[in-house]
Amino acid sequence: MSTPIDFNDRMLSLGLARVAEQAAIASADWIGRGDEKAADQAAVNAMREQLNQLDIKGVVVIGEGERDEAPMLYIGEEVGTGDGPGVDIALDPLEGTTLTAKDMPNALTVIAMGPRGSMLHAPDTYMEKLAIGPGYEDGVVTLDMSPAERVTALAAAKGCDATDITVCILERPRHEAMIAEVRATGAGIRLITDGDVAGVMHCAEPEVTGIDMYMGTGGAPEGVLAAAALKCMGGQIYGRLVFRNEDEKARASKAGITDFDRVYARDEMVTADVIFAATGVTGGSLLPRLNKEVGWTTTETLLMRSKTGSVRRMVYRNPTE
Repeated sequence: MSTPIDFNDRMLSLGLARVAEQAAIASADWIGRGDEKAADQAAVNAMREQLNQLDIKGVVVIGEGERDEAPMLYIGEEVGTGDGPGVDIALDPLEGTTLTAKDMPNALTVIAMGPRGSMLHAPDTYMEKLAIGPGYEDGVVTLDMSPAERVTALAAAKGCDATDITVCILERPRHEAMIAEVRATGAGIRLITDGDVAGVMHCAEPEVTGIDMYMGTGGAPEGVLAAAALKCMGGQIYGRLVFRNEDEKARASKAGITDFDRVYARDEMVTADVIFAATGVTGGSLLPRLNKEVGWTTTETLLMRSKTGSVRRMVYRNPTE
């Protein structure tokens, strides 16, 4: 799918950065306060307010759940002034609400934007995910491989031993067998408690983060956001929807998905050029912590465009009242 001429990603990118920044600033008062819902709501409110100032005809395709379950930024909600290009928006106003509430690393505000119809309308279900960074042939690792086979294949492609590979996995009971199998290869594992968008993004900069591969089952919407990030940064991601009941299959059908066993590659989840912005809240391997001092709040935002492959780090020092 080619990018429509009216999707001016260069001009929209700075506006998108501001959306992520303001959501992060709004959540700052809730860092370490133990209230996940309040932190998330503050970020949602700020993100929605900023989106509605952009000259776009935006539709949220990855958002805060279904319309009846989320008061704001629900899937299908229209945002923007109504002028300008039609765009798809994938967002997580606060990726890592628990991380924020507990003041733990890697909480981010995350948003991606592409032309209308460019993003997979992933239902609010689970997705099995596998991701590696740039520089490898397509299909060097696959979802059909066992966890051990993935480690061995990536080590061979990288020209190193399995003991030199580090895998990022979400720490959940459902991953216990996977963790044991990966450790049996001699590979290292970095366990994360939340925030698998950041987990996948770590693969794109292994020399900085020390992460070579991400694997495991997490939210399907987060899979599409992660695919948007890797489309800008480089790297591969594969996702396959996981359904726990018939209701979840019905949600998928409603979203237009007919093949429940399909494996989606990165460019099938995000089919056209996108822009992506993430702002650090609690800080971590990708972005530093939002810093509050008397009279000022300072944030750092990662702003990326897949069309040019540009990756910018923007420091924003905002006066506070």
